[in-house]
Parts: sequence; structure tokens; C-alpha cells
Amino acid sequence: MTPVPLLSRWLFALVSLISGLASAQPSGGPYGPVPQRYAVPQAAHVYFVAPEGQADAPGTSLDRPTTIESAVSRVVTGDAIVLRGGTYRTGGLQLNQGITMQPYLDEVPVLKGTRVATEWQALGHNVWRTRWATLFPAQPLGWWQRDREGMLTPLHRFNNDMVFVDGEPLQSAGWEGELGPRGFYVDHAKGFVYIGTNPTGRTVEITAHDIALHRPSRPVHGKASDRRGPVIRGLTFTQYAYRAIDIEGKKPATPVSEEPTDDPIGPTAESDYGKEVVGTVLENVTISHCSRVAGYFRGDRLVIRNSLISDTGTEGIYVIGSSDVLLERNLIRRNNVRQLTGYYPAAVKIFNQSHRVTVRDNLVVEQPHSNGVWWDVGNRDGVFVNNHVEGAQAGVFFEISRGLTVAGNVFVNNQQGARILNSAGAKIHHNTFVDSPVLIDRNERSAQGDHFGWHPQTGPDVQQRVGHEFVGNLVVAGASVKGPLLRVEQSPVTCGEVTAPMLSRVDGNVYVRAASGQPLVSWAPVAGAACQAQFASLDAFRQAVPGVEGQGVLLPAPSGAVFRSPELRRFELARVPEGVKPLPVSEALRQLTGWVAEAHLPGAH
Repeated sequence: MTPVPLLSRWLFALVSLISGLASAQPSGGPYGPVPQRYAVPQAAHVYFVAPEGQADAPGTSLDRPTTIESAVSRVVTGDAIVLRGGTYRTGGLQLNQGITMQPYLDEVPVLKGTRVATEWQALGHNVWRTRWATLFPAQPLGWWQRDREGMLTPLHRFNNDMVFVDGEPLQSAGWEGELGPRGFYVDHAKGFVYIGTNPTGRTVEITAHDIALHRPSRPVHGKASDRRGPVIRGLTFTQYAYRAIDIEGKKPATPVSEEPTDDPIGPTAESDYGKEVVGTVLENVTISHCSRVAGYFRGDRLVIRNSLISDTGTEGIYVIGSSDVLLERNLIRRNNVRQLTGYYPAAVKIFNQSHRVTVRDNLVVEQPHSNGVWWDVGNRDGVFVNNHVEGAQAGVFFEISRGLTVAGNVFVNNQQGARILNSAGAKIHHNTFVDSPVLIDRNERSAQGDHFGWHPQTGPDVQQRVGHEFVGNLVVAGASVKGPLLRVEQSPVTCGEVTAPMLSRVDGNVYVRAASGQPLVSWAPVAGAACQAQFASLDAFRQAVPGVEGQGVLLPAPSGAVFRSPELRRFELARVPEGVKPLPVSEALRQLTGWVAEAHLPGAH
């Protein structure tokens, strides 16, 4: 994780103010996969598979394993596939039955979407090439704006080919002359892959499959779908062009050239979608190095727990049109590794009318080119509690949606800790924001004439973007943070037309800022042509906007040792700052966060 700047480290002392009270906060893990010893499951039929298994072997005993391809074609609901350790270079597996997939005991099965390239021709000038049959050319989706982004993101970055040398990924280049030791170039027309690293004595892997496991909602292998999702434990999926896992809804899985997320299409009743594949579970799973996303997940009652999602081209976890989803104790890092611009990436994207998605106690880090967790269009009643998000664009992003609880989270060194855009009913309570300002805004984007078509119709319209709360948060910034720490803004074109306040409650927050001459709060709407004003102090804010921050406190950043030991990440304050008091916490919020005490000091800890 990115180190916390010394100037603002002291804020973590406030994080521990409530050491004598029950508190909610990121648990400290373990995040990501936890090593397990998996007993052979009690299942109707158990199929043992191994990298060297034989397709015609029965697979019903350890001494005669079959192939994973053969086992997937045979299983029916209630069966299990047990994988021996080793590397499975496979892909395009299709499965539509509610089965379990897991390792044998503590062995480590790895499913890879690459093959090893062994025949190379030296061309001189530190360039080598090989002929390759499985290539994955692609273009950006139709809504990508080349006239704005084409000078920032070269088109070859949208191709899904990948090359790895001794396990390390190379970056795509536009032609042979710009390779360098860390680059690769693909001539799709002639079928050649070029690298700038001598392959002698090294393992060079090149993508051969664009997906590991596809869970269709239609018949495969002569079997109708049972509408039950798989349970996948302890497996690793890596080096797949496009995505590793795709769980279908009503709409068949799409090629990379088509929009994968319009399922359902248009505003739709919750009862009409999310039921095609129900109950998918991933536990202790690793998904890494996928050209686009780790996986597209559709279907109600999805659970992803203690999994590692890393090094993906755009999104990590992509949840679409699903309800009653739980993501917890996952480690999600390094998404948008290709640094695509204009593609709106996120470590977790929750998209298109997903209801009651809970994101709880996850670690989201190393995201300089990606947002953290993004609820995008038509979502309802989300929960984002007890997470740690560090080094992202927006730590949590809630757009064109209704109802989100953000509580007990720690946001560190994000461009924005939380952003609420064109939405209604976001309640941001008792979080700690470290060098991570908050932005709550709305604009004229409406259900008519939008460049994304029907998307805005799924959320609140322009006049309905109200009802937010910002209560009991600890917001701390060093001198490097410019601009207001709390920004409440609307586009100038809406001035005089949209006059209701976006926030119904702003109170009990503690702001700590190094002397910088910067404004503390910006607020809209206010009277005037620009309908926007900035305030340097809480007193000025209170005078201009009645009813705000009656219990809020603004503190200067102190000097000297105010915490126990930042070197050991011990940030207990020696004393509670004057004027800072516990605030009542509702029973509903205590249930979501796990808090016991009925009152809580500002901040997450």
C-alpha cells in the first residue's frame, strides 16, 4: 500500500479514539485467499481430475483421474470436481449445473489461458518473433470517444493478447521499433508476435483462451440449466484474454466487440431478472492477469469471499443485474493495468439495476488508474461498510442510483474518498477520509437524449437527486490536498432550475486540515447566478446555510507526537480533542456495521 504522508498520519490517532467502545472498521483481514486443506466433498459423484489425466478415464478414483474438460461435460447438479495440483492450460469450459469445484487437500491447481511459445526467430536489433495462431484483436466499444481519448490511449491497448516472460506481463507496443525489453507487438494480419526480450532460457507464455469457465443459462452438454450457480473454492485462474469467468443472465454472453452489461435492457422490475443462475459462490479464489475483467457475474445471491482479484485490464469484479450479493474480505488491487482512458474502470463495478449489494470489509488498493467500488446506473439499497480503500481515483462511487449506506470505512490517498453523482439517498456516516476529499454532485443529465441511451431512466431524475446525509465523519488533509474537503456541487446549467438541497443532513463531522489557505466546504445550490459558494470555516458555512454542522468541529493539524507509533501503525491519540463528542448511532446502522455502542465518536474507528 502507498505510505501515508507524515503530515496527515496523525489523523490515524483519531481513528482509535473509541478504543473503549465497540467499533466498526476494516477488520485487518485476512484479506484474499486463506490457505485451506479441502476434504473430498460429500457429493453424489466426485470426479478427480489432473493436468495429466486421461479424457476416457472414469475419474472416480485418485489413481485414474480424468481431464477437467471431460469432467465438466459429465457432471450434473450435486456433483463435485476435485482438482489435483498443477497447471491446467485450458479454456472455454462450459458448465450449467450447480456443482462444486475445489482442490484436492492442500494442492494448488492453476488454470491458465496461455500456452508456452518455444519457437522464436531472432530478427536483430533485440527483436524476436514467433508465429501464433490464437490471437485476440479487439476494438474499443462504440461509446468510446476517440476524438477525446485517442491521443491518450493507443488503439492497440484494446487488443486482448497478452505475453508473459517468466511470469511477468509485457506491455503492448504499436510496432516492432518501440518494443524495448518490456514490450510486445502483435501483427494480427500476418499472425506474428514480437518481443524485445531474448527468449533463450526463459518461459514465454502467450494467450490462447479468452475465458476459463462460462456458465450459460441455456443447454450445454445435452443438459438443461438447473439455474444454480457453481461453488468454486481454492482455485487460481490466470492469463485469460477477455475474462476468466462469465455467469450468464437472460442475455447470452457477448464477444468483446459487443456491450456485455445491458442485461436487463431498459428499466425492468427486479422480479424479471437475476433468476437465471442463482447462488454462485467463490471462496479463496485467485483471478489475475485478465485482459478486460476478472469476471462478469450475473444472478441473485452471489457471494465472493476471501478472494484475490488483481492485474486486470479494466474492471476486477463486475456484478450486473443481480440482487442480494455479498462481497467480503477480498483483496482487490491493480486494475486498469493498461491505463485505458475513457473506459471508466473500477476495481468492482456494480451495474444496471442491482439491488441490495453488500460490500463489506474488503481491501482495495493500488488503483491509481481505476476507481474503487462503483455502483453505476439503476442500483438500489447498496451497503458499503468497514472497507479500506487506498490509492484509487474515487474510493466509492455511486452514480444514477438510489439508496447507499457508506459507514465504517477508511479512505486513504484517493483523488476522492467518496463520490455521489446524480443519485438519491446516500448516507455517509462515520468514515475516516485521509487525504481523500468527498464530492457530492448533480448535473443536467436526464432520462431524455443521453449518450448512453436508457441508462439515466433507471435512476432518479434531475429534480429527485436529494436526500443525502454526511454525518460523523473524520476528514483529514495535509497541505498537498487542494480545494474543499467537502464538495457539494451542481452544474451551472441547472442553476435556478434545480433548487432543492442535495443533502438533508450535514452534522457532527470533524475536519482537520494543515494550514493551506484552501476553502473547507463548497456548497450548492445557493442564491446567485453561479449557485455555488465556498467557505473557509465552519462558522461561515453555518451562517450561509442554516442547520448544518451544529456539532461539527474544525481542528488545525497539530505538530509533535500526537499518536503512539506510526512506524508500527499504532495511531491511538493521547487524548480526545476538545469539543469532539460521541454521536448517537441508529440501530439500523449498528446492525449493518456490527457496532454495539449506541454512540460513536466521528470516524471509522
